[in-house]
Amino acid sequence: MGVYRVQKRSQSWYGESIGILILDAAYPCVPGNVGNASTFDFPVRYKVVKNASIDRLLNQRDPALLTPFMDAAKELQDEGVRAITGACGFMALFQKQVADALDIPVFLSSLLQVPFIHRILSKNQKIGIISADSSALTSEHFSNVGITPDIPVVLAGMENQAEFREAVLLEKGTLDSDQIEQEVVAVAQQMVEASSDIGAIVLECSDLPPYAAAIQAAVGRPVFDFITMIQYVHTALVRSPFQGFM
Repeated sequence: MGVYRVQKRSQSWYGESIGILILDAAYPCVPGNVGNASTFDFPVRYKVVKNASIDRLLNQRDPALLTPFMDAAKELQDEGVRAITGACGFMALFQKQVADALDIPVFLSSLLQVPFIHRILSKNQKIGIISADSSALTSEHFSNVGITPDIPVVLAGMENQAEFREAVLLEKGTLDSDQIEQEVVAVAQQMVEASSDIGAIVLECSDLPPYAAAIQAAVGRPVFDFITMIQYVHTALVRSPFQGFM
């Protein structure tokens, strides 16, 4: 097995590559959601950002949240994770500050994938973004993750979908996953029908990956989300030797 040494005096356990900052909210997180640990086939570690409610992050864009975000991220770093992600695309608000303050990779928003996707699509194609609340997504969020004005995006939101709004945005306490799947598929279909030049879709919201397969089946486009991003980074952090033959 070899010889190992203590990595950090603040670290009493090992084997968690990804740390996840999660909002101080309460609603069911089904498999496929970033907030459900069984979504991943590797260990992850969660840290609640104290008092970071959905309202304070999405609607108020409260700059005072930076301190609890920093504190939670530094705790995860001290606990030994190798990189830190988020569980809400609107955490883009603090991407730059948190990344600059830590010594490990930080990728708080699924929207960080948009510049990459732009480069792999035809110049005539657009990127569709489905957000939890399109009315709350601003140019500041885009700028913080490298989405420049020259990147053509089409934005749609879930804020007017009854079950999603009540279950997630308003935290009613229950969640009808089948109904939300129908809602997000309908939003994706309407978006693609209105803009047939959409070449790929990005799900901003960490609650939407459970429905990525259904979205793809309905619109026939690549679908990127938090899970594609987290798996990509994990693969870079924890490389495995190749097995095969010549």
